[in-house]
Amino acid sequence: MLVWLKNMWTPRSFRYKVILISIISLIIPAVLSLFIYNYITKDTVKEQALSNASRELNIASEYVEKLFSDMLYVANFVQLDPKMNTVLKRLAKSDAEKESYDQYLLENEINRTIENITLVGEKSYVTILLKNGKYFTNYNIAEFDPRDLFKEKWYEQIEEAVGYESTWIESQPTIFELEKKNNPYQISIVRTLRDEGVQIYGFVVVTIMENKISEVFNKMEGYDDVMMLNPSGKILSHNEDDKIGNLFSYHADLMNRNSSEVMKMADKEYAVTENSLSFSNWKLVSLVPYEKSINKINGIFHKVFLIQGISFILFFLLLTYLMKTITRPLEYLAKLADKVQAGNLIVRSKIKGKDEIGRLSKSINLMLDHINTKIEEITETEARKRKAEFAMLQAQINPHFLFNVLNSIRMKVMIKGDKESGNMITSLTKLLRITIDKNKEIITFLEEIQILEDFVHIMNMRQNRKISLDLKVDQDTYSFEIPRFILQPIIENSIIHGFNQSAGLITISAKIMDETLVIVIEDNGLGMSKEDLEQLKIKTFHGTSKENLERKQHVKGFSSLGLANVYERLFITFGPAFKMDIKSDLEKGTKVILEIPMKGGKKNV
Repeated sequence: MLVWLKNMWTPRSFRYKVILISIISLIIPAVLSLFIYNYITKDTVKEQALSNASRELNIASEYVEKLFSDMLYVANFVQLDPKMNTVLKRLAKSDAEKESYDQYLLENEINRTIENITLVGEKSYVTILLKNGKYFTNYNIAEFDPRDLFKEKWYEQIEEAVGYESTWIESQPTIFELEKKNNPYQISIVRTLRDEGVQIYGFVVVTIMENKISEVFNKMEGYDDVMMLNPSGKILSHNEDDKIGNLFSYHADLMNRNSSEVMKMADKEYAVTENSLSFSNWKLVSLVPYEKSINKINGIFHKVFLIQGISFILFFLLLTYLMKTITRPLEYLAKLADKVQAGNLIVRSKIKGKDEIGRLSKSINLMLDHINTKIEEITETEARKRKAEFAMLQAQINPHFLFNVLNSIRMKVMIKGDKESGNMITSLTKLLRITIDKNKEIITFLEEIQILEDFVHIMNMRQNRKISLDLKVDQDTYSFEIPRFILQPIIENSIIHGFNQSAGLITISAKIMDETLVIVIEDNGLGMSKEDLEQLKIKTFHGTSKENLERKQHVKGFSSLGLANVYERLFITFGPAFKMDIKSDLEKGTKVILEIPMKGGKKNV
């Protein structure tokens, strides 16, 4: 981690460091706040999830108890209504096979009463079965023969019921043909009918379809299981029909726990809630995956975090913008310093102000002005020094006398028929004239070419092998003004070090491209290795100080002293816009490229 931070820190810009510190200062408190918030709200979220599940189960419980209450109401009415009981007792004592008109009227009255008390609430099936075999229903007996109830397993249990005790019949397969397809299970309540001697003369059965309960369970979204259990854990109603009649696997775990609790079942956490029903010993149980139960709460938290995240991003963007705005002057000064380091002393800072950056900008400008003043003073001193040296040389030797003597020698040589020696003296005279003339510091490119031709001519006289000079110069370059003896040191290097007393070809090409005079001097000499070329470049472009000039002055294949002099003179004259490059391949020759700008130097029109 520390290594990563170190790599992120160095080497980096000041702006980057300021922004990085700001981001870290924002992120660390935000992350700490998030951890603390999660720790504090963890129990609260759990309690809220259980509370929500309990509230929804209570609503379901109220509906189920309303269903059971309606069933009890019907059973109570049949069992306790005096008028109805009088009629039922009378019918119970009559012969079931013999029916008078009065009995017919009484039976119709019973049937109307049953219809009336079942009009309100959910649909229920009511059966009044007397021991003498008479029965009364609110459904078509073609669906089910009420007398078959005597064969049910719970019948003996009903016989043992005390007083007005209700017997709840757990879910069992539906007995009504029309209901079997869509409602496979039913739930019933049974009450006994007794005379004054508390003898049972019949019983009433009120039945509803189990799906009336499971429909409520299905409306509870997000729940994996909602069920109604008996005390032994048997599932009496469920939101999935195929589970009815099975035992709930985790019923034993519910026995010793709170009514609402988070439990782990099959490697998954559930918010488990249970609610006992008041009319029976049954209870409702709901299981909702804990993750789902806290989705809504988490949704609120996520929205809060989203708002915080968006706010953080907006604040970060604003901070970045402000940091860039504040540090822009520093970046500007850094780029200015790079230009100065590259040798451009003309640039100046445009930053104004009374703050620290403004004062720094002002100090940089003053420093550059002072440096330029010193350079001008040194340049002027050096120029005066050179002029003094030339003046002293002229004082020692009268140029006109020297030229006259050389001309006389040339004439005598020509008279004797030695034209080659005469031409050599002519070339030497031209070189001496341009060298001695103190007013010829700047010459045209055409004059520089002529100097080269004379120089090569003289050098060819000194050695047996001839050097050929191939000129590919555009005419529009002739009037371009450059310092004198700029190309001569390069040609001399090629002849002495490149050809090593051997014959060779030197090609000089020149043309103007994009307001720049591009000169290429190329020979087909020995060339240099990559290592020697790199050493030459270092000594040429970075080795012009007195300390470096006192070191070894040439590498294999080329002299660095002459090239360094050329580079320094052109750089001083034309500034950083001037470019120089050296290319060489061993046994293939060397190429020197000069790019001299028209702006910043001098040019005749």
